[in-house]
Amino acid sequence: MTEFRIVEIFESLQGEGYNTGMPAIFIRFAGCNLNCAWCDTDFRRFSRFTLTQLLATLKQYQSKNIIITGGEPTMVKALPELLLSLKQAGYFIAIESNGLGKVDLLIDYIALSPKFCYQSRYQKIAQPLADEVRIVVENHPDFLPFCQYIEKQIDAKRYYLSPCENNGVMNMHDTITLLGKINEGRENNKWLLSLQTHKFAGIE
Repeated sequence: MTEFRIVEIFESLQGEGYNTGMPAIFIRFAGCNLNCAWCDTDFRRFSRFTLTQLLATLKQYQSKNIIITGGEPTMVKALPELLLSLKQAGYFIAIESNGLGKVDLLIDYIALSPKFCYQSRYQKIAQPLADEVRIVVENHPDFLPFCQYIEKQIDAKRYYLSPCENNGVMNMHDTITLLGKINEGRENNKWLLSLQTHKFAGIE
């Protein structure tokens, strides 16, 4: 029987990127192929759900939007089975991925977040198309060239920089400084600022 390792399932508002404010059910999967120092998810602690149990849990919520996240959801081998069931039930499905795995064609909205601290892993791009790219800003001289490289390699409708939060402190000044540099002299494909607005709103 297929089982899914789930960190948590909850209903809230999308707090980041283009869909900020969108009501959604978040499915947070366990397991990741990276180990970022600032990650705010303990993706090693999880509960096991069968497909039937997972779908029954989702029916308890009102929203018909699903955001699949992690950890790293593209690592979930049985994900296509779940996606098919979600589409049959009429859900809109978004995914948040680090971009190291190929995203299933049943996904309606793709948000990729490449990680500079693992830049060597992005020499080969597994998912060259996305609806949006969100990159957490790290203080390093090579960070800006990394963003420019990602923009060339991943064709997205929108690109965002997000401040990194460590111990409750955000590197906001560095983030907006880099935002100005990456947009300097440009008219199209401008990068925008994405904040974790759900934290300011006091929601999950």
